[in-house]
Amino acid sequence: MAGKLTYEYYCRPDLVCFLSNCHSLCTGTDIDMWQKNHRIMQKGSINVQTENIFPIIKKFLYSEHEIFLRELVSNAIDASTKLKKLVSLGKTDVELGDMTVEVKLDTTKKQLKIIDRGVGMTEEEIVRYITDIAFSGAEEFVKKYSGKDEAEVSGIIGHFGLGFYSSFMVSKKVEINTLSFEKDAKPVKWSCDGSPEYSITASKKKTRGTEITLHLDDDALEFNEEQRILGLLNKYCRFLPFPIRFGDEERTEPIEGKTDKDGNPEYKTVKSPRIVNNPEPAWKKSPADLKDEDYNNFYRELYPMTFDDPLFHIHINVDYPFNLTGILYFPKLKKNFEVQKDKIQLYSNQVFVTDNVENIVPDFLTLLHGVIDSPDIPLNVSRSYLQSDSNVKKISNHISKKVADKLEELYKNDREDYEKKWDDIRVFIRYGMLSNETFYERAEKFALLKDIDGKYYTIEEYRAQIKDAQTDKNKKEVILYASNPEEQYVYIDAAKAKGYNVLLMDSVIDTHFIDHMERKLENVSFKRVDADIAEKLIEKEEEKLESKLNEDDRKKVEEWFAGAKPENIQLHVQMEALADDKEPLQLIQPEFMRRMKDMSAVGGGMDYMHGMGDMYTLVVNENHSLISDLADTIDEEKRGKMINHLLDLALLSQGLLKGQKLSEFIRRSVDIIK
Repeated sequence: MAGKLTYEYYCRPDLVCFLSNCHSLCTGTDIDMWQKNHRIMQKGSINVQTENIFPIIKKFLYSEHEIFLRELVSNAIDASTKLKKLVSLGKTDVELGDMTVEVKLDTTKKQLKIIDRGVGMTEEEIVRYITDIAFSGAEEFVKKYSGKDEAEVSGIIGHFGLGFYSSFMVSKKVEINTLSFEKDAKPVKWSCDGSPEYSITASKKKTRGTEITLHLDDDALEFNEEQRILGLLNKYCRFLPFPIRFGDEERTEPIEGKTDKDGNPEYKTVKSPRIVNNPEPAWKKSPADLKDEDYNNFYRELYPMTFDDPLFHIHINVDYPFNLTGILYFPKLKKNFEVQKDKIQLYSNQVFVTDNVENIVPDFLTLLHGVIDSPDIPLNVSRSYLQSDSNVKKISNHISKKVADKLEELYKNDREDYEKKWDDIRVFIRYGMLSNETFYERAEKFALLKDIDGKYYTIEEYRAQIKDAQTDKNKKEVILYASNPEEQYVYIDAAKAKGYNVLLMDSVIDTHFIDHMERKLENVSFKRVDADIAEKLIEKEEEKLESKLNEDDRKKVEEWFAGAKPENIQLHVQMEALADDKEPLQLIQPEFMRRMKDMSAVGGGMDYMHGMGDMYTLVVNENHSLISDLADTIDEEKRGKMINHLLDLALLSQGLLKGQKLSEFIRRSVDIIK
């Protein structure tokens, strides 16, 4: 043993000895025999060179002190699992009996106990595992990380075997009372007050297993509250593989054969053990044993405040070349996916680790809900370690592949049903295509485009659909889209009148998706339907109309509108000879400028506009009768009113007329009607 041992010997009838025949042995004068058979207390200290090791562990062991309960309950589950395995292998004939792990809180004594009926420990095992190995890990930890920033070292303790010592983060004293499952084993008690000094004494424990008692420190009394402990058990231990009991719960039930004077049943209060976990979660079962209803019930168990059923699920069960189980659900994402993140719960052997899995699975998969469980993902390591870990990368790639397989299967097996689900899953798929090249290559086969009439196409199908009508004079296919059909109705109507099809692109990431698709698809460009007048959205070899304005009138009208400067926007005037039944004015924002603006809105803080502000083009139809009348108007006041009103109409079409300007426009319109 690394360190120094001292022994204290006693021979008094009121003391409990290790040996049943203690007093007969003690009557002898053979001191060697006495020392060999009559050890009552063993005191020791580990040979730790670093001073004040416990304060450093207490500060840096984990970023959240609440983790101690996860560690201790997990150890209890491990001890139970080991014994169950030994019995199944025929290595012992111990009767397992009730294997429930108990957590007990005595608020009066400020004590928290974790009790299991697992393998237990002998005295030698306590010395080996609790003092030698764990304290050696503590020494290594302190040498490596003392003096460093807390944020730098939090969460890395998985390398050092210090799970048990997390108990000292909240305790001024910790006791282990244990009895090994092995025949003729003697119960022992280990005690430590948070210093490198410890003691091992005889114990009166009668039942197999280990009982850990935490004497809570004064600065950790938040853990001396029942609801706090219950909350931690629900958070970290809700799916551990053995029942976990924390106190009792009360319920009322009718008393058989008893009613009150009105004939109503009488009730009694019944206490029963409060089991805080589900030892057999759905992901540990075979898919063949589960129905859709079972999957949906488990979804509601995971997310009790969610009222919608998931669209579909993927049950993962891999045992080579790594171990991975879990169930992933596709929720109804709609347009806004930001609030849906952090819904995948990561477990290691059914022990909750985190719901922040961004470095464990591809970013787009964090939009899914559900559980992944793998013993190959380290329980307590840094995020940078996870990013470089080979098992984590393999797991990440496998999950991505399983998701793509499921989506392709749904598309091929029942396209009609797949189309019904498309509006709810399109954000997820497009996000995946944006962020993961391998997924993009798979998704090209099942990613859909939807037009404003509600028809669905694959990318390949849609390009074939528009190839003739929407190819410009430079042989480039132009894909038109709308982001808000209500606001852009006039522009959509004009495009459809020209024989063009218009896609619906109204999700939060569609601007980035469009930009990505232009880089991926050869000879294709996207234009929002209000990015130009219909005649110029797709430039064809067509004859231009003659203007009804002479050159002088044309210049005058252009100058008049250029001189009318709306607030908060930059206006460029463009004179066009259009059909006389087209609008007199159209306000458009070129595709490049509008796309930069949209990207700034969803670009995570990046300003693509660089302070340029809104820039629009005002297209003046030279052939409209109102423009001709304007050119002929001599009365400056009347002309000014006409210009302001026409310009307000154009602004209104783009939703840019607001506040006082909108109120003035309404009053002016009423006056005109009068």
